[in-house]
Amino acid sequence: MKDPEQAPRIHDVAKLAGVSVATVSRVLSNPSIVAERTRLAVEKAVAETGYTVNVMARNLRQQQVGGVLALVPNLANPFFSSILAGIADALREEGLSLLVLDTRRADTGSPTGGIRSYLTRSRADGLIVLDGSLDPALFSQPSCPPVVQACEWIDGLAGPRVLADNAAGARFAVEHLLGLGHRRIMHVTGPSENTLSQSRAAGVAEALGPLGLAPVARMEGAFTLASGHAAAAALMAEPERPTAVFCDNDEMAIGLMAGLQARGLRVPDDVSIVGFDNIEMAAYANVPLTTVRQKRAHLGRRAAEMLLAHRAAPKLEEELILPVELVIRQSTAPLPGA
Repeated sequence: MKDPEQAPRIHDVAKLAGVSVATVSRVLSNPSIVAERTRLAVEKAVAETGYTVNVMARNLRQQQVGGVLALVPNLANPFFSSILAGIADALREEGLSLLVLDTRRADTGSPTGGIRSYLTRSRADGLIVLDGSLDPALFSQPSCPPVVQACEWIDGLAGPRVLADNAAGARFAVEHLLGLGHRRIMHVTGPSENTLSQSRAAGVAEALGPLGLAPVARMEGAFTLASGHAAAAALMAEPERPTAVFCDNDEMAIGLMAGLQARGLRVPDDVSIVGFDNIEMAAYANVPLTTVRQKRAHLGRRAAEMLLAHRAAPKLEEELILPVELVIRQSTAPLPGA
């Protein structure tokens, strides 16, 4: 008599379905190559026996961990949630799990921030790097798994990348403000060393160039609500107060709106504001935010798909630039009298 506490085995499924163990394995791993009648018989036997795949044993046989590690600079930033969801969806279809490491909260007492120990094939089958501030030397060890950079990128780290068209997005934002008649425009940037900040600054210059306009006033922020809020004081201190502001992300734009409103200014009557990213709260801010939409879930999915392809062809060098679009809401308006 069969022990009721013994977990069902693949042999039990094969016997009940009247097929070989190899056929059961094919149905579970690649059902499209199995005849429908056979597949249905195996699936019925799986349901009746309650058999589940031993993922750990499968990964050991295939010499893989079964997971991909995403390196994220700040998990508290809502910007990353949709990207991670897109990555997870693509990996799930391949039977892989998503692991996430907040690089800013790793062991800062270590010379490498405690990150290097995670960057081995014993911890992950691949890496998706969303933090452009990391040292490229971290990824030079022989045991490092395949790497794809997404959203941000690291100067000096070769390999595949999936990026939004940051320069075009910044250009769209400033062209929109120029089209509304604004000429005194401030640019609240991310950290100057950040590659996103640099590419978005290039987009701002592209928008101004055809009109022969001088560079706009700039203030460096930190991609946070607090740094956007602090920018309000700098804006008020300008000899000629800007009539419009482009912020390098939505969090700074929303923080700036709150700071300006606390000082008695109205958005967009006194100051028009544009953000970048189209995070969820942008549409529900006190004044719904005009912003540049990048399709973050799609970006995450494409990064995961590129990583899977890169694992099969390690010499693959590719850069995929995804289009962005301007979403116009109530935080921008024509300059009075323009």
